[in-house]
Amino acid sequence: MTDDAVLLTVDDGVATITLNRPDERNALAEPTATRLVERFDAVADSDARCVVVRGAGSAFCAGGDVAALVDGVDSDRPPTERVATVEAINDAVAAGHNCRLPVVAAVDGPTFGAGAGLALACDIQLASPDAKIGFGSRRLGLPVDAGVSYFLPRIVGPNKAKELVFTGELLDADSARELGVFTRLFERDAFEAGVENLVSTIAEGPTVALSQAKALIDRGTASTFEAAIEREATAHGLAATTDDHAEGTTAFLEQREPEFSGR
Repeated sequence: MTDDAVLLTVDDGVATITLNRPDERNALAEPTATRLVERFDAVADSDARCVVVRGAGSAFCAGGDVAALVDGVDSDRPPTERVATVEAINDAVAAGHNCRLPVVAAVDGPTFGAGAGLALACDIQLASPDAKIGFGSRRLGLPVDAGVSYFLPRIVGPNKAKELVFTGELLDADSARELGVFTRLFERDAFEAGVENLVSTIAEGPTVALSQAKALIDRGTASTFEAAIEREATAHGLAATTDDHAEGTTAFLEQREPEFSGR
């Protein structure tokens, strides 16, 4: 496994994680998935305030490494080893989902299967007209993985999720945007600027408060109203101790834009 299979840069509070196997359409082989987890771990120790996940070349992520799957079918590898590959991919998806910072998927090409799960694990999905997304491993005779059974029904509803998985339909960018799978769709020439503008807005925000908001929303989907507002009150109490809260209230009283530090 090489370090450049998944790249990490941090600049002006933005961590960019790039799947860097363009010749394999950024497929998630087991070593690549392991490296992706390591990159998310490194983000936690950096001064990043927002994370962008993208793919090098013409695809976001082609899903699991089909060549490795074929090798598994043709070899005497025990089922436990095959499961280990799926578990490594699941760990990578979980690392994105559990990242405390806002995570943005910049989808500038097709993504399938586990790659679709990785995109949905992010908090926001930005797409170019070249983006496409498909959720099943129907053609490979496999069920969904990489958290698709968790994320997809929460976005499109269970019946539509089943239809997409059962048929293996590949959604184009417009259709995915209409279903809420992609949160924004930019014109071809505006994609990079659109991603940069949105990510900069997030990175310049009150990082602690936004991280708390992320956790509250994620837990809120499986919460009672009473539990949700109790957690909100606790989060407000914690955020009230931050430098960003002090700056925000001062800027409001002075009728100017706040300059948040992320602390």
